[in-house]
Amino acid sequence: MSVMALSRLGALISPRWLSCICLLVTIPVLAEELSDPVTAGWQGESVCEVLREDTELRIFRCIFPPGVGHERHFHPRHFGYALSGGTMRVISEGGTREVALETGSYFFSEGISWHEVVNVGDTTVSYLMIEPK
Repeated sequence: MSVMALSRLGALISPRWLSCICLLVTIPVLAEELSDPVTAGWQGESVCEVLREDTELRIFRCIFPPGVGHERHFHPRHFGYALSGGTMRVISEGGTREVALETGSYFFSEGISWHEVVNVGDTTVSYLMIEPK
């Protein structure tokens, strides 16, 4: 939606709702500027490998030796499974936290607007990620 179209809507919609619409238009633009998890790497090196991709899903594995991370990126909806656990520092819009990840643990996410991670433990962390399309 163009800025011109949004300004025309301003005469018809209250400023409160117009600001919400502007925010919704901005979020996809921000995601487009970030890498997805497969293309994001660490200091110029890839950390994820696509194992399978078709019209229905993408499956990839990410490996993080101690001290290696994943530069800022976004995630669409996905399922994650920890092939090997460890301690990861996660930085996101919610702040910085350390997560103790157990081997065999799993999660589902509707998507992440952005985050970056680094393995701060002494074991290699690896994930299997599945993204439905």
